[in-house]
Amino acid sequence: MKALGVAVVGAGRIGELHARHLCGSIEGGELVCLVDPERERAEKVARGRPVLDSLEQALELSEVEAVVLSSPTDLHARQIEQCAARGRAIFCEKPVGLELERCERALEAAREVPFQIGFQRRYDPGFAAARQALEQGRIGRLEMLRSLTCDPAPPPIDYLKVAGGIFRDMAIHDIDVARFFGGEVVEVTAVGACLVDARIAELGDVDTACVTLRFESGALGVLQAWRRAVYGYDVRAELMGSGGKLVVEEEGPLALRSYRGEGVLSDFYDGFLSRFREAYRLELAAFVASVRAGHSPTPGPHDAVQALRVALACAESLKSGRTVRC
Repeated sequence: MKALGVAVVGAGRIGELHARHLCGSIEGGELVCLVDPERERAEKVARGRPVLDSLEQALELSEVEAVVLSSPTDLHARQIEQCAARGRAIFCEKPVGLELERCERALEAAREVPFQIGFQRRYDPGFAAARQALEQGRIGRLEMLRSLTCDPAPPPIDYLKVAGGIFRDMAIHDIDVARFFGGEVVEVTAVGACLVDARIAELGDVDTACVTLRFESGALGVLQAWRRAVYGYDVRAELMGSGGKLVVEEEGPLALRSYRGEGVLSDFYDGFLSRFREAYRLELAAFVASVRAGHSPTPGPHDAVQALRVALACAESLKSGRTVRC
């Protein structure tokens, strides 16, 4: 079976990683071209493949059978519709959009083509192993969950102006983790504060947030998001069940600790690309394998919609000070 031809849209950090993986690290997948109007950077990322100015140009190429959307969020919905209209399989970085109705319209247009949303934590070996252990009943019935994401520092203010707020931009990964382990979320209560950068408050956003949630099963959860982890990028999950507990945590890329008089020292991750590099490769490999086999990729359209629905409920709860049904 010939390799799946893929166009990557966007030559930013995550687009560069996807393009690199498609140049030899994804079995059955091959980078055909890169789409980005900033040609100087894009040509460095493309590794000799053609660099195009627009998605329309890529869709004219018969060898492009799938598209990876690593473009700005406000372009995702329209680009999904463009790809779907030409019958191309779609991998889209989160979120599809910032508004639920627009997200649903785009995904309805794409209902006849394979679609995967980029929630890479599901493919991280630790998170995947925890899901398998949960399904095997190793901790009994899930009763409580905690998911934590801490960035070393806030993104640039210009990015935050268009990112959609901490719940749609950052904590949406924790929301998907909650659904991945606990099923559907029925209500949320969010609190937040601006403790890191006063400019974020001027945008109507917060940089420190906690959410309590209730699952359809009756289980409870806590999500935490913080934009000032001075010790490095920190992502963890705890699953507490009737028969025990599972913990997913990977504190540093180097499996070495130094024990000295001043204390115990270990390495740390500097950001999401280093922490989840392998997960990004595995999720893209799963997408390529699913498309080639004629299977529906996962996480799919329902996961994209539900994660956004819960994120919007969190934002509403933060604003109103009330518990909000999802």
